[in-house]
Amino acid sequence: MDADVVVVGAGPVGLLLAAELALAGVRPTVLERLAAPTEQPKARGIGVLAAEALRRRGLGADLDREHEHGLRALARDHGTTRTHFAWIHKIDQDAADPGRHGALIGQPALERLLRDHLRGLGVRVRHGHTVTGLRQGPDEATLTVETSTGEQRLTAGYVVGCDGGHSAVRRLAGFGFPGTPPLMTVRYAHAEVRGRDLLPPPGRLPGGTLFHDDGMIATFDFADTAPDRSAPLTAEEVRDSVRRVAGADVSLTAFRDGLRFTDQARQADAYRRGRVLLAGDAAHVHSPNGGQGLNLGLMDAMNLGWKLAAAVRGGASGALLDSYDAERHPVGAAVLHNTRAQSALLAPGPHVDALRDIVSDLMDLPEVNRHLGRLLSGVGHHYPLPYPAAHPAAGAHCPPLTIDDTVSLDRLAVTGRPLLLHPRAKRIDTGDRVEAVPIGKLSDDRLAAVLLRPDGVIAWAAAPGDDLEPAALRQALDTWFARSR
Repeated sequence: MDADVVVVGAGPVGLLLAAELALAGVRPTVLERLAAPTEQPKARGIGVLAAEALRRRGLGADLDREHEHGLRALARDHGTTRTHFAWIHKIDQDAADPGRHGALIGQPALERLLRDHLRGLGVRVRHGHTVTGLRQGPDEATLTVETSTGEQRLTAGYVVGCDGGHSAVRRLAGFGFPGTPPLMTVRYAHAEVRGRDLLPPPGRLPGGTLFHDDGMIATFDFADTAPDRSAPLTAEEVRDSVRRVAGADVSLTAFRDGLRFTDQARQADAYRRGRVLLAGDAAHVHSPNGGQGLNLGLMDAMNLGWKLAAAVRGGASGALLDSYDAERHPVGAAVLHNTRAQSALLAPGPHVDALRDIVSDLMDLPEVNRHLGRLLSGVGHHYPLPYPAAHPAAGAHCPPLTIDDTVSLDRLAVTGRPLLLHPRAKRIDTGDRVEAVPIGKLSDDRLAAVLLRPDGVIAWAAAPGDDLEPAALRQALDTWFARSR
């Protein structure tokens, strides 16, 4: 075989997945269709879970530096740093989960950070490689790839499509992609607007929603839901959309950074078919409302990386790799569900105006505000575990921890190994896959001991006063980290 794993797509999800594989001792091959990285602005931040995952890999200082720039830009563009639900900017994420926060980092900067991280692990991206064919056998998958020097064939133990919403891997492998068509098209660009005095104030209008400021214009257009998405966004197309949404005829100059997207919501019918898997937008597309897309895709990569590495090394049961689909598919479905709700709340008209007023009032209630904050961050999600797990934190992503008032979890987790943080760690047989760390106390007073998977999920936990060596701990170790027999 030419590679253990071929990762198709070098956006943030593909880059992080490749890094997780390399960290676990598997050397991936990364293919990217584009000849060079793009600087096109897309997402402007990552959520709590993805930010915590990257901090656990040693990238916290870079995230924090970018976050300061992002905060200033967010306050400038929206007049607030609060998160929105359907563009109602009232959600206080600090109150939703004190001590846990995302990172405002633009997608081009995030990709640079992840490329550097991957390069530091000895892996480089092969740019200008377009996948045109895929065939599966019982023991390997074969890719046909177009390059500047001609057609190539690559064989690999596994192929992962991280190649976006128009995924070639998804199509060639025969995954279904059911969902709902778009209700609206969003167009955004930096431009100078001539005739800006003809525009109404930014906000909701009978034809949709209009945003404009010095050097920026955007429309949420409900009258045009089938643009030619293969063509680049032009000044004329944005001008036509402004005319439909606002009834104003303006001209645009110095047009740049044009971006177009819809709110169609689709999800692959499965995330794994044999030796082909999907992650990120290849597995799910949805409206970017609430800023959940990057968080969702990056956590796909975190969930899959260590499991796929274990499968490649030959020491994992088939159930471990199957758990990727079982755990992540419901999370993707939940994001599609809430983004559809947000699209419904953005539709123009007096009935939706009335509904938005009521939702806005409800968001002033602390309980509602916290619920929506946790809905968008994903912090409240628990994976169902295939063994008894009495502690309420089991199955959740672990919050930031400090051990014995001195050592941060981020420092311990940088190796990507599973961790057992336990007062009697040295007397518990964890095999050669789990790093057992003796502790005195954890900064979270709900926890006396915890077993963490490489993706930060709490596989088992004990509260103060609990039995610290129950049968459930051995079941958790055997489920996730025992070698197949």
